[in-house]
Amino acid sequence: MAILTSASVARPDTTPRVAPGREWIVDAYGCDPAALRDLGQLGRLIDRLIVDLSLTPIGPRRWHTFPPPGGITGFVLLAESHIACHTFPEFGSICVNVFCCRPRPDLDARALMHEVLGATETHLRCLERALVLPDEPGR
Repeated sequence: MAILTSASVARPDTTPRVAPGREWIVDAYGCDPAALRDLGQLGRLIDRLIVDLSLTPIGPRRWHTFPPPGGITGFVLLAESHIACHTFPEFGSICVNVFCCRPRPDLDARALMHEVLGATETHLRCLERALVLPDEPGR
């Protein structure tokens, strides 16, 4: 089995790339533990993400509730990709991942997490996702 290193997968700066979308990674802390165990409240969070980013759900939401003191894991399949969230009420935190294969406006994650879950601290990382174009047509 070959092990890939950063040197073996590095591409020259001249490699054609296209940036088809954006990924938001949100970590929020100081959240209301009751809100992190509430499917209705988490549904409101998902609804806001869908509206604020003009996303298109293409299937039912999937939720898994862990026994106390655990939280909830949720997933929404989108025409543009997905939204996933994982709550940790015992720590007052939530992790959210939104991937969208089309450019979208910036996300005001701090305001959203505070408004819906009472978060006192939010960290947002936004990644531009890029694809390497093939060297040859039809490849």
